[in-house]
Amino acid sequence: MPQYRRAWHPGGTWFFTVNLLERGKNDLLLREADLLRQTVRKVRGRHPFRIHAWAVLPDHLHCLIELPQGDTDFALRWRLIKGGFSRGLPRDERRSSVRQRRGERGIWQRRYWEHLIRDGDDYRAHMDYVHFNPVKHGLVARVADWPHSTFHRCVGAGLYSLDWGNASLAEGLTCSD
Repeated sequence: MPQYRRAWHPGGTWFFTVNLLERGKNDLLLREADLLRQTVRKVRGRHPFRIHAWAVLPDHLHCLIELPQGDTDFALRWRLIKGGFSRGLPRDERRSSVRQRRGERGIWQRRYWEHLIRDGDDYRAHMDYVHFNPVKHGLVARVADWPHSTFHRCVGAGLYSLDWGNASLAEGLTCSD
């Protein structure tokens, strides 16, 4: 079994990409956006974290979250979010024989991408990446047109102007997807 090295930083701010198992042909996260929202709210109630940015796309999501001081357990939060979301869905997805043997659902990829935010420039780049991602994927022409993100909340907080995020920004965004 591979050994994954993770940077544990108590109270850190993290960027995550979390994918559905079948990317490219699945809009489950949009169809079940309310279930995802309820699941995240429930997990935050028991295991708090601060959401700086969040964007839900048809088959994956990106977010920037901050853990409480002294807390390093983002893995617990993702296990609860992914598991809670999966339990809220009917068991009708296609599952490989390996997943069937392990009693696993066929909804999420097993792993996720995480990145510890290092400084203010890194934070800003990832905030922009999260919010611009629906434009990058061709889902909308402007960031403001995507309803499944924290962009409008960030506009209200004065972090972005409403007209931020035209297609010409795509060249400057370099986070992995």
